[in-house]
Amino acid sequence: MTTPAASADERRGVASRVEPSPAIELVGVAKQFTSADENVQAVERIDLDIGSGEFFSLLGPSGCGKTTTLRMVAGFEEPTEGKILLYGDDVVAVPPNRRDVNMVFQNYALFPHMSVFDNVAFGLRRKRVDGSEITKRVGEMLELVELRGRERRKPRELSGGQQQRVALARALVNHPRALLLDEPLGALDLKLRQSMQLELKRIQREVGITFVYVTHDQGEALTMSDRIAVMNAGRVEQVGSPREVYEQPRTRFVAGFIGTSNILSGKVSRTVDGCGVIEVAGDERIVVPLRGATADQLVVTVRPEKIRLGEPAANADCRIRGTVTEVVYQGTFTAYSVAVTTGEQVLVHHQNASAVDVAAIGDRVWLSWTSDHSYLIQEETDEAARSIR
Repeated sequence: MTTPAASADERRGVASRVEPSPAIELVGVAKQFTSADENVQAVERIDLDIGSGEFFSLLGPSGCGKTTTLRMVAGFEEPTEGKILLYGDDVVAVPPNRRDVNMVFQNYALFPHMSVFDNVAFGLRRKRVDGSEITKRVGEMLELVELRGRERRKPRELSGGQQQRVALARALVNHPRALLLDEPLGALDLKLRQSMQLELKRIQREVGITFVYVTHDQGEALTMSDRIAVMNAGRVEQVGSPREVYEQPRTRFVAGFIGTSNILSGKVSRTVDGCGVIEVAGDERIVVPLRGATADQLVVTVRPEKIRLGEPAANADCRIRGTVTEVVYQGTFTAYSVAVTTGEQVLVHHQNASAVDVAAIGDRVWLSWTSDHSYLIQEETDEAARSIR
């Protein structure tokens, strides 16, 4: 990409100013919809802090409240209770066009009769920005989204990915303090969506403003986000970096929704060096760091790629036997489903370093891993998990 003549600070515009942190705060925000026969609690009381310049994702299944939360930040929905602060100012009573945030939708909402240039310039013209300034800023935005040379094309003459870039340029050209994105990649095919994930992250890094991104795609959130809020049934179950929510899920829901996870349970037989030991049978055992937990009955999660299939390594303090019930080749790895002594099915992802399967259906095998890959999870989301800063 050719570097524009304007400096990085000039391209960032309002985002180049020194801003207080956090950019967006949700304080006790709830939303209830009332229909003829029932009240629907779309969002329960949630608290969130989103930092200035952060790529923050709201991740969860359909109906979990993530889009409603985004629409409340944008001003298209009014919270039933709570406060929404934009750089310290409560904007609940402020209309959407005065909130200094822009929103990008899944369908892009481009004007089909306008050129690329005119679509991007639309908001600036409504604000009566000087013509030369419009030309300069639109040019910089098209350079940023790599659409230089396509200024005169109509949206129908562009690919889906290019249309999405136009929508981004149109939203960013006004120099908003935050950009809100509601599943903007949902209409793209898989390969283009994966490519655009990296482009979105690049653009966000270059403009330096806060992105709040709604998605139900776990891979999308893990790829792009600085932090993720995992939502379920109108509540925030966990907030953390992609690594934290993947490696250290707080609840059964998070463990199952972010990637693939095995859930094992058992009674603590003894504690050693801050770890609970679940004695399964003979020399089979599961070891998990307690991290302050005191319950006798524990629920443990461990990711499939963390488990070794075959004779346990010397440092593998967790080990359990089972029978292979299914083998599925997945290209880069083979997925083995194993019925273990506890009565549960455990999934193991074994990297395909050779062309030979390490086990077949019906084989008795050892599964092993180190205790630092065991993580204790909560059985239910409690009040503390609903209000996380």
